[in-house]
Amino acid sequence: MSLCILAAGKTTVLVVSAFTLSWTHSVERTEWREDWLVEPAGLRLVEARVRGSGAGMEPAEGAVLEDGWYVYRPGRPPQASLLLAASGATGEGWRLCSGGECLSLGARTGEAVEIAPCAGAGP
Repeated sequence: MSLCILAAGKTTVLVVSAFTLSWTHSVERTEWREDWLVEPAGLRLVEARVRGSGAGMEPAEGAVLEDGWYVYRPGRPPQASLLLAASGATGEGWRLCSGGECLSLGARTGEAVEIAPCAGAGP
């Protein structure tokens, strides 16, 4: 599958079937990580992890504490796309990693990022 990332007026295409999206919570300064699959039906969130808890970061129902991370499986249907809005409060935006390669996304305030399966892309 192919993943399209639209940011700063340009599209980046990655040939991936899975990726991890991570970021730092703007208030608590706690890391979040989400594992996603790229499927014909959309982007499917398979697992989420948060290192600790705090304001607006209560562990999800069914979360298990593993090595300092609250780990859970959200069970949501596939999403057509992910829209990331950079507040500038974290100073670093998001990291999207797949196959040992990582990209930084949305590091500047107001820099919107859209992540979606590429239209018409096959395996």
